[in-house]
Amino acid sequence: MRVLVVEDEPSLAETVAEGLRGEGMAVDIALDGDSGLEMASVHGYDVIVLDRDLPLVHGDEVCRRVVADAGVDARVLMLTAAGGLDDRVDGLVLGADDYLAKPFAYRELVARVRALGRRARPAAPPVLRRRGLEVDTHRRTAARDGRPVALSPKELGILEELLRADGAPVSATRLIEKVWDANLDPFSGVLKVAVHGLRRKLGAPPVIETVAGHGYRI
Repeated sequence: MRVLVVEDEPSLAETVAEGLRGEGMAVDIALDGDSGLEMASVHGYDVIVLDRDLPLVHGDEVCRRVVADAGVDARVLMLTAAGGLDDRVDGLVLGADDYLAKPFAYRELVARVRALGRRARPAAPPVLRRRGLEVDTHRRTAARDGRPVALSPKELGILEELLRADGAPVSATRLIEKVWDANLDPFSGVLKVAVHGLRRKLGAPPVIETVAGHGYRI
């Protein structure tokens, strides 16, 4: 899952981002509304965690533009100190998909982001299975032929994307977009290294196929 955190308090933004990364998500940070809009238009985010009181472009305006942009499919979670009923209603009227007041319970934030992420994509079962492989997207676990396989968050993200494709090839660009954040150099070769490690951990016979010119598939 790819998430954008738009929050003008750097320490809070980094705390939220690091926590979501620990849950296996790829997370970028924007510290003002203008940067948030630019990043949302460039990258294919599943969820945008949006502070309402932002510099340069107010969070309300960011929400309006994101919702109005046909090229942006991300779900919006407003995260703000204004937690009264009228504030919540206003945020939802603007087009936000969910609203969470500060201070918040971190487990609730993660649960809401995951729920919105599922709505941002075509419906998929919570446990993905194909050719003896299994990924539990809630528990963030993987198995092959009933045997647990310990994977890194990036390896698990790659496997989840491949299983979601249900046998269709997934391009390298798509895998990088969904599993890594904007700091990754797409020419670094890190995807090939991660796929190699994933293949090794899944063992024989090999189940991840390289499709020339199209990416990878299971």
